Amino acid sequence: MTALPPIVLGSRNLKKTREVAEILAPHGVVLESVALFPQIAEVVEDGETFAENAAKKACLPARQLARWVIGEDSGLMVDALGGRPGVYSARFSGPGATDESNNRKLMAELAGVPPERRTAAYVCSIALADPTGALCLAAEARCRGVIVSEPRGDGGFGYDSYFLIREYHRTFGELPSRVKHRISHRARALSAFIPGLLKRLYGNSRR
Repeated sequence: MTALPPIVLGSRNLKKTREVAEILAPHGVVLESVALFPQIAEVVEDGETFAENAAKKACLPARQLARWVIGEDSGLMVDALGGRPGVYSARFSGPGATDESNNRKLMAELAGVPPERRTAAYVCSIALADPTGALCLAAEARCRGVIVSEPRGDGGFGYDSYFLIREYHRTFGELPSRVKHRISHRARALSAFIPGLLKRLYGNSRR
């Protein structure tokens, strides 16, 4: 069996790229960030669902690069906020949003909400586009947790230090990567996605 061709991840978030790369590495998949290709314009994430945005982030760069591209869109859905920030998770606090400003806004909106009502889910949608830009595979998964009122741990990114996994009594910011890579929304989506990914890539890399 020949080596797999490098795959592009349609994200300029280097922390996310590293996390996905670490999960795919045991399967022999080499991942490159779309940030390595400055000629590719930013994809406008105007989909109404994570799945729509993931598909756009796969198909548009794939068509321009003539490469296999994985699109990923993920975010936090807080029950007490009616599912917000949802698809706006990365830009929750407006233009120029950062992890810090997004978390400040989240804490402000949850002020006064008791712990038992701070339930939430991280959601991840993943899509694969072939070198023609056609969508050929998709998966979605979620991980349930609770939003704590103070940050805990400095691992991960986004809302990780506020997202507590009850079974472990730790936030994603506190959990070792080997544990997070097994139970997170992204790990679960990739677990469902990887068999189809390998089937397509090996099917196109045999000599």
